[in-house]
Amino acid sequence: MADVEHRPTNFIRQIIDADLASGKHAAVQTRFPPEPNGFLHIGHAKSICLNFGIAADYQGQCNLRFDDTNPEKENIDFVNSIQQDVNWLGFQWNGEVRYSSDYFDALHDFAVELISKGLAYVCFLNAEQMREYRGNLTQPGKNSPTRDTSVEENLALFAKMRAGGFKEGECSLRAKIDMSSSFICMRDPVIYRVKFAHHHQTGDKWCIYPMYDFTHCISDALEGITHSLCTLEFQDNRRLYDWILDNISIACHPQQIEFSRLNLEYAVMSKRKLQTLVEQKVVTGWDDPRMPTIAGLRRRGYTPAAIREFAKRIGVTKQDNVIEMSALEACIREDLDAAAPRAMAVLDPLKVTITNYPADGIEWLDAPNHPKDDSMGSRKLPFAAVVYIDRADFREEANKKYKRLVLGSDVRLRNAYVIHADEVVKDADGNIVELKCSYLPETLGENPADGRKVRGVIHWVAASNAIPAEFRVYDRLFSVANPAAEEDFLTVINPQSLVVKHGVAEPSLATAVAEQAYQFEREGYYCADRDSASDKLVFNRTVGLRDSWGNSEE
Repeated sequence: MADVEHRPTNFIRQIIDADLASGKHAAVQTRFPPEPNGFLHIGHAKSICLNFGIAADYQGQCNLRFDDTNPEKENIDFVNSIQQDVNWLGFQWNGEVRYSSDYFDALHDFAVELISKGLAYVCFLNAEQMREYRGNLTQPGKNSPTRDTSVEENLALFAKMRAGGFKEGECSLRAKIDMSSSFICMRDPVIYRVKFAHHHQTGDKWCIYPMYDFTHCISDALEGITHSLCTLEFQDNRRLYDWILDNISIACHPQQIEFSRLNLEYAVMSKRKLQTLVEQKVVTGWDDPRMPTIAGLRRRGYTPAAIREFAKRIGVTKQDNVIEMSALEACIREDLDAAAPRAMAVLDPLKVTITNYPADGIEWLDAPNHPKDDSMGSRKLPFAAVVYIDRADFREEANKKYKRLVLGSDVRLRNAYVIHADEVVKDADGNIVELKCSYLPETLGENPADGRKVRGVIHWVAASNAIPAEFRVYDRLFSVANPAAEEDFLTVINPQSLVVKHGVAEPSLATAVAEQAYQFEREGYYCADRDSASDKLVFNRTVGLRDSWGNSEE
């Protein structure tokens, strides 16, 4: 058992501590059981960190098991993406990947056992009739007309289901529990249904498939899971979880424990809604950097360490809550502030000609890769007579609060010289197309000798060595904090969730590889996208330098 002195605690760990202390369990065995019907999202990341983290802290094991009981909505691409996500987050499962379908033969035999005990029967009500018979929270359900069919007949009917003798929806196998239970899930739930669908693991072997509630508890037991951790929506289903294991011949009986799921502002966590965003091309795919999927966060520039830290900070409780997006963004800012090398990129270039610098001159200046970490070394920046600055960093007139370049005043170019704005060049429509400036040769690493006041520091890129770059400035996908509460969540898409800008980058970025993070000075944290090519770089904005959501910047 891990040293409890240095381990976070929560109600789940308190249960595990008590179980180990009492001798109920000698070791901890958990599992992460995703359904391969979509990409994992940040909510799944919380569950991954919880299940794998607990196993690691207690020197136990965590299985990766795919809940693959619904073949029509599942495919091998989702299986592969989920494995990649778990590994990328820094976790390794115990042994081989497992599938609920590995246990289909055993599940079938347990269903036969329930029938033989008079605890399951074949029902011919259709879905609408079943809802009607089930009752509601104030009215008990009614028995199915076939609820008291003999064991022998039910065994024969289930064998006919297995052999493909019934159409989809014609009948189902139901557990025989209590149609007057105060828990709707205990009112004779369906445990098997007919489905003629090709399965990505078992092919066409089966035309009946077990339901999740029947499958999950048995799979847990077959794998020797000690603590089955799931979200609060399965709280009532714990009665069914226990009932099934209590009524079949199986030695292991895991304990189901529920915790609150992750709800994140400005995001949707429903796989159905996420799939709608993909299918309606609101986003470019499951890994669009605006999506809350692990693949989307990864492509946007989030790191495994930041996501693990986020899961740690939000903790584990039984209380439903909504986490502010700024809490997630704070984790990646802190991580990248320490780890990301600095670089310069100009997203909206304005040409600056330095008139007193040699037209064909060039000098290479030293620039630190990180102002607080000398171990990250330095890089060479070319300085020449023509440079680009960001258009937003110049005004013809401004008050003293404006700390950038103003006509007739001075500003320092980061890691370079102080320049003075002498003249503005405009086109026929009055748009500024060029600035003519002069530089102060003695100001490389020094203040102006004449004591003049410099307004501030701005970033720049020398035109002679500039690399064309596309900057995808991502922001929150939705314009309201709780889009799922809207009648149509697609109506509150943030129109500024992606703004594409074309600018230039310093030459050191020519070797940027996908997912490499940088802090573009004064712009934000960006990472190279996989769409980058040698002749055109592509960068995704991960997050701004500070939380400015809803606030206009000066």
